[in-house]
Amino acid sequence: MSKSELRLIPIPVADEIQPGDSIADKLLGAMRGHRLRFHIGDILVVKHKIVSKSEGCLVDLATIKPSAESIAWAKQYSLDARVIELAMRESRAVIRRKNGVLITETQHGFLCANNGVDVSNIDGGKHALLLPENPDRSAANLGRTLKKQTGLNIPVIVTDSFGRPWREGLTEFAIGISGMKPLRDDRGRHDPHGYKLQASVEAVADELACAAGLVCGKLNRAPACIVRGFRYDAGTGTIRDLLRPRETDLFR
Repeated sequence: MSKSELRLIPIPVADEIQPGDSIADKLLGAMRGHRLRFHIGDILVVKHKIVSKSEGCLVDLATIKPSAESIAWAKQYSLDARVIELAMRESRAVIRRKNGVLITETQHGFLCANNGVDVSNIDGGKHALLLPENPDRSAANLGRTLKKQTGLNIPVIVTDSFGRPWREGLTEFAIGISGMKPLRDDRGRHDPHGYKLQASVEAVADELACAAGLVCGKLNRAPACIVRGFRYDAGTGTIRDLLRPRETDLFR
C-alpha cells in the first residue's frame, strides 16, 4: 500500500443489532469472521442505524397519534401520518414543507428530511428509528471501548444519509465524531503556483463518510467501514464544528 493510497474496507455484520448490544463486540466479532483487524492509523466509519438501534432509539409507530394537520398533509402526498407527526415532534424547527417534502432542523442542528426519522431496514414499518441523542458521545463511547479491546486509538465517525439543496440523490454526512478533527484548514498555505489559499477549509469527516458509503451501501449489510491510509489530524473535534452558524448562513 503506497503512501497516497486510500483503502475502504467494509465490515459485513450478519446479525441484527438489538437494543443494548455492544457495537464494538459485534464489529470485532464480524471482523474476526472475515479475517480483518484494525491497523494503526485506521478510522472507523459507522452508519447511525446500528448506533441508534443499540441505544434503543426506536419508536413503536402504533403509539403515535397524528394530528389532523399531519393526517391531511400525509394523505395529500400518500405518506405515513405517524412518521410525519413523529418528525414534527422531534424537530427543533420546521424549515420547509412543500410538495410532500418536510425539511426540519433536528435538536442536534442538522437540516434534513423528516428530522432523520427512518423506517427502512428496521422491521417492515412497525417501528421508526430516531437519530442518536448525542452522536458525538456515541462515537466517543465506541472509540473508548475499541481502545480497551484493541489497544489502538481509532477515530470514529457516525454517519447518516441526507439529501442536499440543488442536487438530486442522497449522500452520507458525518453526524458524530471522536478522535479526529472534522475539518482540515489549509488557509495560509500556498498552492503549487504560489497562491496563498484564502478559503480552503475541507470537510474531511463528510468526505470520509461519503467514501465509506460507496462500499457500505444501503443493501449490503455492511454498516461499518475501515478507512485505511488517510492522514487525519487527531484531536477533540465535535460535529458542531461542521455546522454553519446562523449569522453566516445565507440560505435560511
